Amino acid sequence: MDEFEALPWQPYPEMDDGERIARAQAFSASMRRRRSCRAFSDQPVPQEVIEAALHAAASAPNGANRQPWHFCVVTAPEARTAIRVAVEEEERAFYAGRAGSRWLEALSPLGTHAEKPYLETAPWLIVVFAVRRTVAEHNEIAPNYYVSESVGIACGLLLATLHEAGVATLVHTPAPMGFLNRVCGRPTSEKPVMMIVAGHPAPDATVPALDKKPLEQITTWL
Repeated sequence: MDEFEALPWQPYPEMDDGERIARAQAFSASMRRRRSCRAFSDQPVPQEVIEAALHAAASAPNGANRQPWHFCVVTAPEARTAIRVAVEEEERAFYAGRAGSRWLEALSPLGTHAEKPYLETAPWLIVVFAVRRTVAEHNEIAPNYYVSESVGIACGLLLATLHEAGVATLVHTPAPMGFLNRVCGRPTSEKPVMMIVAGHPAPDATVPALDKKPLEQITTWL
């Protein structure tokens, strides 16, 4: 077996089981309050908040420690306008029938539509790319592993951190998304996965009344 450098385990803070339960339940309660926001204000959010969320995302477990993600933080007005124009073009085709009747029926309780003004209004737009290949030793191109799973976990940590900081978010996945490589200046070897809109909700923001499935419906204990 190859030798590798190992570091001592960094212990968690000392706590008893009661404290562990309380902390887990408090975090669970906080995350259950998380909702997707579709009406943002232009009120600033400090860059330090976004940087902290990106650091949390970068801590995600990932295949072979390849860290197969890249986060493009878009604030330039011209880039955000280009993204909105491209997104709304695809969305109009989507809602005009490309999605199919069943998909549109499933979306109808959410009140979504083709207009996406928040792409220009919210202070932060984070485009997440999956990096499928990495430049290894001697400039060799090596594949990354468990890319979808790794990037998905990273995005979850990013969203959770922003929520804990009191920042509203929305995950947007236009299809196709190839235009994001061009706008963000990323190589075609990277696959755009999602855009995360982050900011403060507009004063008149609302969310649809939705129910989450109960625990007994989504879990099996063996």
